[in-house]
Amino acid sequence: MELEAAVWLSISLIVLYLVWETVSPIISPIIIALTLAYILYPLHERLARRIGNRVSAFTITGILTVLTFLFMIGYALWINDVKESLAYYIDAFFRWLLEFHLPLAIYDLIQRLAEDIPRRFEQYVLGYTYSLPKLSLQAIVMVFAFYGALVNARGLGEEVYSLLPEENRELALKLIRSTERTLHGILRGWLAFSILKGTTVAIGFYIFSISSAGGAIAAGIFTVIFELLPVIGGWMIWLAGAIYLFTSGHVPAALAFSAYSAVFVSPVPDYLLRSKLGKRETGINSLISLVGIFGGYLAFGIVGIILGPVALSLLGTLLEEWKKTKELRAGTSS
Repeated sequence: MELEAAVWLSISLIVLYLVWETVSPIISPIIIALTLAYILYPLHERLARRIGNRVSAFTITGILTVLTFLFMIGYALWINDVKESLAYYIDAFFRWLLEFHLPLAIYDLIQRLAEDIPRRFEQYVLGYTYSLPKLSLQAIVMVFAFYGALVNARGLGEEVYSLLPEENRELALKLIRSTERTLHGILRGWLAFSILKGTTVAIGFYIFSISSAGGAIAAGIFTVIFELLPVIGGWMIWLAGAIYLFTSGHVPAALAFSAYSAVFVSPVPDYLLRSKLGKRETGINSLISLVGIFGGYLAFGIVGIILGPVALSLLGTLLEEWKKTKELRAGTSS
C-alpha cells in the first residue's frame, strides 16, 4: 500500500512538473488575459444581454486583437525611442527625488528602484526586440485566453466555489472576497483610471509637439506610474510639459496644453470620477497597494503589479482571522 502511494505521488509530481514547464513560459500573457477579462467583464455582461454571450465575447476579443496588433506595430516602430525617453525621465525624476533629505531606509529603497527599474526595463526591451516571434506567440495566447475567460466566466466562478473545502469554507470565502476587493480597487479603479490618464497625456504631448511619439508614450507610462503614488500624480507630468512649452517661448501652446490637461487629466477628472472609483476602493489600504505594486514588480516583473497587492491583501485577511481565532481561544480558556 505504501509502495502504491509512493508511486502515485511520484507520478503526480512528474505531471505537475511537466505542466509547470509547459505553462510557465506563457504564464504572463495568461495573467494579463485574465486581468483584462476581469476589467472588461461588466461590459461583456451588459453586451451579452443584447447579442448573446459568445457574440459579445467574440466582439470584444476582436477589438482586443486589433489593439494588440496595433500595439505590436507601435512596439516595433517606437520601442527604442520610448526606451531612451523613459530612461531619461526616470533618471531625472530619481535625481530630483534623491535631493531631498529622506530617511535612510526610504533613500536606500529609492536608490534601489532607480537602479533596478531601468535595468529591468532594458532586459524586457532587449528580450522582446530580438524575439518578436516570442512576443507574437504570447499575444496569440493572451487573445485566446481572454476569449476563453469571457465565455466561461460564470462556469469558472462556479468551479472555483465548488472546489472550496467544507471544513474551512468560511475562511476560503473571506480570502476570495479579499481578492475581489483588491482587484476592484487596483484594476477597475486605479489601473483603468491611470491608463486613461496616461493615454490622454501621451496624446497631449504629441499633439502639442512637446516630444516625439516615443517620448509621448514614455510620458504616458510615467503618468500611469505617478498616479499610483500618494500626493504625486499625473498633474506633475503635464505641468512639466507646460513649463517646457512656456520656457521655450510657446506661451499660447503652454496655456492651451494646461487647459487641455486640467480638463482631461487632472484635477477635473479627479473630482468627477474619483467619487465613483472611491466606492470600489473601500477597504483597500493605500499603503498595501503601494508596497504591493512596487514589491510585486521587483519580485515578479510586470505581472507583479497584480500579484503583489493581491498577495498582501490575502496576508492581511489571514492575519485578521488568526487574531480572531486567538482572541476566541483566549476567551474560551478564561
